[in-house]
Amino acid sequence: MTQTSGPEASLTGRHVLVVGLGITGQSVTALLARHGATVTAVDSRDDAERQDLAAKLAADGVSVRLGSVQIGPDAAIDDDTELVVTSPGLRPDTPVLATAAAAGIEVIGDVELAWRLRPTLPDGSRQQWLAVTGTNGKTTTVRMLAAMLAAGGHRSVAAGNVGTPILDVVTDPEPFGVVAVELSSFQLYWSSTIRPLAAVVLNLAAHHLDWHDDIESYAAAKARIFAPGTIAICNADDPRSAEMAAAALAAGQASRKVAFRLSEPGDGELGVADGWLVDCAFDTSTTPVRLAPVSSVQPPAPHNVADALAAAALARAYGDPPSAIEAGLAEFKPEPHRISLVAELDGVAYIDDSKASNPAAAAASLAAFPSVVWVAGGLFRGSDADLDALVATAASRLRAAVLIGTDRARFSRALARHAPDVPVFELDSTDTGVMDQAVAHAAEVALRGDTVLLAPAAQSWDMFRDYPARGDAFAAAVVRLADTR
Repeated sequence: MTQTSGPEASLTGRHVLVVGLGITGQSVTALLARHGATVTAVDSRDDAERQDLAAKLAADGVSVRLGSVQIGPDAAIDDDTELVVTSPGLRPDTPVLATAAAAGIEVIGDVELAWRLRPTLPDGSRQQWLAVTGTNGKTTTVRMLAAMLAAGGHRSVAAGNVGTPILDVVTDPEPFGVVAVELSSFQLYWSSTIRPLAAVVLNLAAHHLDWHDDIESYAAAKARIFAPGTIAICNADDPRSAEMAAAALAAGQASRKVAFRLSEPGDGELGVADGWLVDCAFDTSTTPVRLAPVSSVQPPAPHNVADALAAAALARAYGDPPSAIEAGLAEFKPEPHRISLVAELDGVAYIDDSKASNPAAAAASLAAFPSVVWVAGGLFRGSDADLDALVATAASRLRAAVLIGTDRARFSRALARHAPDVPVFELDSTDTGVMDQAVAHAAEVALRGDTVLLAPAAQSWDMFRDYPARGDAFAAAVVRLADTR
């Protein structure tokens, strides 16, 4: 149905090119067609699945062009194209996108489109967004935030890269007043007018450099979240996050800077004091305002406490009282494969943190435990310097290391350089059953009080479908081990 009023009206009759027909592209195409746009969709695939999809879209009036030529060097853009909406994973040098930009045609992503379609609320205001980005911890923070907002009595939802698709959120017939939005560097790159009420950069480490080329470009994409008028929330314990917020404030972008830290906070900060998360930023009190006990953060790893502080800062920026912060944390249930306790056998804890798929995430995971048998390895996308820094930082905590996956030798060399006294077991099997061997080796060397920790610091795709499949394999191996005891 074509809309005739509201933000959707700007789509009526517009000629829009959608690039990429994955899940995001299909959602974008359906929404545009529903709101009266003239839509052309292109995709590099030309297999049976895409051909079936093209037939269905054609029935809705969408013109579909399939095959690699459609986004490659010979890609053609119709003269009447007014807007391009791209799948977020496509690089800006993708020929069809570069051609559009050179022709002065605006290129945006689905998140930017969603922002423009935000609903008007009964009081006449527009839907508010509270936005989260960073290298690690985004999903945990967004889900904590959503729980706090719900506890505060707000009609809210988690969206973006987590929870409900963002386009579904902004077109829901019963509007959400506030949205907790997880944003990736890709989504931020393809956004230009998003203005969150408050936003946080949790941390920043080298990641996705195959897309961004270098860490400076990656950081620049992340920094877009500190848009004009936004309350810029940063991690005082992460130099890059703190620098980004300070720069946004100095440039007149951010309306205010608020920091959080894992120690006692100063004025304008949130932090930890006497076993409590406390607020010295969003209250006129001369003493820190207690928000929630640190013990309410589960699991109680330092990086999870940092995520809770970030979520609390966003919720407080929206006006949530301390009672909502505490109630939200009490209701929060961690996502699977994020420092999840699988079992405790003979005094040894077996922890699945398969989500720790880069060095920064693995470093945070290792820092949560004093004595670790580390299960690591996979498809490693970082540099040897990243591995050296990870191992050097964690060396004093390592009881032993069990290495799996394609790039296990890189881990072995880093351990030899920086933790030469740590026993290392390299498993050369590339079958998914290697987890049984890994868990068995770990169990042999683990002592009472140790933690056997799956924190791979690498991607899973060399051996597993994704990081949940890797975590499931680890958990199943632990269960089988328990059955033999």
